[in-house]
Amino acid sequence: MAIENFGKPQGGPASGSSTATARRPGRRSLTVYGDLQRDIMLGDIPPLTAILELDIAERFGCSQSTAREALIALDHDGLVDRLPHRGTFVADSRAEDARELIMIRREIECRGVPRIMQRYGSLLRNSLVEIIMSMLRAARAEDAYLLSQLDREFHLKLYEAANLPSVQPILRRCLIHNHRFKILNSKDARDLVETAERHEAIIEALDTGDVAAARAALSHHITTIVEFGPSILPEDAPEGR
Repeated sequence: MAIENFGKPQGGPASGSSTATARRPGRRSLTVYGDLQRDIMLGDIPPLTAILELDIAERFGCSQSTAREALIALDHDGLVDRLPHRGTFVADSRAEDARELIMIRREIECRGVPRIMQRYGSLLRNSLVEIIMSMLRAARAEDAYLLSQLDREFHLKLYEAANLPSVQPILRRCLIHNHRFKILNSKDARDLVETAERHEAIIEALDTGDVAAARAALSHHITTIVEFGPSILPEDAPEGR
């Protein structure tokens, strides 16, 4: 179903959700962090590459303290390893890790569905639809990285309604590494529009108001990662809880 043709959701109005404001690095280090994250996610800085604060400072015309802040943020994402007396290295991206993180992500997102459904309504739905529309624009522009960012935003926005702020950073880290592995291991050009459109089924399931249907749609979406084959699980549906 085309996203533009979605009907109104069933259920009551959305409840506003809020998350605690996380401490963020300074504006300049945030820019450096964003550029480095993109380079690492796209493989422009390959896994296991050594990264020097001085090199970053020279590249971006910033201080070493700004470069250090950016690397600390990347370390929190698990995208770099800061090893005492050895230096900083781009983290590896292994299939074993990616598979386990997908399983953790699936557990987190699917377990959150009953809580999400209690708060699901027009406000949240409209936000999710807007993200999908942005994803489609990024896909048509063949901007794989922006699509990845918006994809992560969709899932984090949805899970925000579960109101479990201590779990949110764990899901965020899983999403980052799932997407990095997918980008680095895409053998052929992916159908980016199809990647965006796959999220429509999640909204369709949420619109039914059926927790089991929403769980099943979300589980199928998460586990049918092309780099792992049709599905990484024997069954797509989550275990009943």
